[in-house]
Amino acid sequence: MRMPKVLQRFLHPVLMILVGLAGLLVVTQVYATGESLLAGIMLVTLACFLWIYTSSKTYAYRYLFPGIGAALIFVVFPMLYTIRIGFSNYSSKNLLNFQRSTQYLLEETYRGEGATYTSELHADGRRWRLRLEDAESGKVFVSEPITLGPEKPITIKAEPLGIPLMGDEMPMKDLIEQQAFLKGITVKMPDGNQVRMTGLREFAPSKQQYTRNPDGSLTNHQDGSLLRPNMKTGFYETPSGDPVDPGFQVDIGWKHYFSIFTDAAIREPFLQIFVWTVTFAFLSVLFTVSLGMVLAVLLNWEALRFRSVYRLMLFLPYAIPGFISILVFKGLFNANFGEINLILHGLFGLKPSWFSDPFLAKTMILIVNTWLGFPYMMVVCMGLIKAIPPDLYEASAVAGAGPLTNFFKITLPLVIRPLTPLLISSFAFNFNNFVLINLLTGGRPDILNTSLPAGTTDLLATYTYRIAFEDSGQQFGLAAAISAVIFLMVAVISIIQIRATNITQDDRR
Repeated sequence: MRMPKVLQRFLHPVLMILVGLAGLLVVTQVYATGESLLAGIMLVTLACFLWIYTSSKTYAYRYLFPGIGAALIFVVFPMLYTIRIGFSNYSSKNLLNFQRSTQYLLEETYRGEGATYTSELHADGRRWRLRLEDAESGKVFVSEPITLGPEKPITIKAEPLGIPLMGDEMPMKDLIEQQAFLKGITVKMPDGNQVRMTGLREFAPSKQQYTRNPDGSLTNHQDGSLLRPNMKTGFYETPSGDPVDPGFQVDIGWKHYFSIFTDAAIREPFLQIFVWTVTFAFLSVLFTVSLGMVLAVLLNWEALRFRSVYRLMLFLPYAIPGFISILVFKGLFNANFGEINLILHGLFGLKPSWFSDPFLAKTMILIVNTWLGFPYMMVVCMGLIKAIPPDLYEASAVAGAGPLTNFFKITLPLVIRPLTPLLISSFAFNFNNFVLINLLTGGRPDILNTSLPAGTTDLLATYTYRIAFEDSGQQFGLAAAISAVIFLMVAVISIIQIRATNITQDDRR
């Protein structure tokens, strides 16, 4: 049954309005959480969606937009967000924004003078009562009934025990689960003192440690000192200049980017790691392509028997998940128990230290990466070789050319050009080959005399990861700045390679 034309006419605008309203609701909620950049990207994506799917002039783009919209949210946004973090002091010590850091300090309390009470939580029907016992006098007090729920500040009264507590005591496991709720309870004792939870089974007088002054400073009631926010370092500081945790995020401009190239503690390992990263990516592409191409030529030799068996066996390294192969090689290269060293020791009396010597560690990485990468290159080259007209080889044979001449004069020139885009993408992949380094060596052996964690086998990707997640400071802002620099490096290198090979230009006939 076909839909009436009148209904068809109004259905599309109504759907677009509903989609627009729902999208604006989501964008508003994202913006309310403080993610203004993500909200902006989503708003632009929503506006483009409504324009493309409501205008007759953009009909052809309706099939492209889902991919473009996904790229905006999942590619452009992470890239812009990373660049944005690179201009801040975001780290494990500066996680919060200024308002949240201030609120955290204003919620701090310290133990005041007065009696300390041991606490228990007893059932009273469907509700609960606190039983507080003075640790010195032994006097027992019981609170009015309370209903457990989400964490929120409440004040209750306690009176001397005058009714029997008939309910069972809450088990320790459940008490731990209710700890957040109990911390928000203030109990007003008969003598007028107020006590709060200071331990899992302890209540004691507590006072607010900080209050905010009109000028933005905080007064510490425990010692009378003032804390003032330093918008350059991202910390509240004492009069002596000592920072007080937690810190807050502030914009620091180009500081991280300048530090990469001017701070010796960062520049020296960065340049050393950059050189090794480029070398590793280049040699990985060279070795995998060379080995894959040679094997492809051999397997295309018609006189070779059992070619299908050889193809299957040589393709197996690519069929096995890479992380399994890497971990297997990590065991094979073990200095004491690895089969490779056992064989070398039995034949030549050698037991190389693959993981502690920088040169041997880099050699091991190249061996493993070549093993992981050559099957794919072999299969691609086999397909390209099959596309070469056999007449060329027949003419070469008539001219008396040998196999090497055929390879360098016919096979290689005709294969390398269509293979070039794959070589560029392989270079970019190996430039950021995080999994191999992280699983095999972890970037070690370490570079000595550096303030940041850096290893001789680290790539820029693993170096950034160690700064962000393994360093004691967890400097996310610096790691983001390095990530942005890596992105620019890969982009520039790829553009140079593309222009140098002219793969974007049509062949001139």
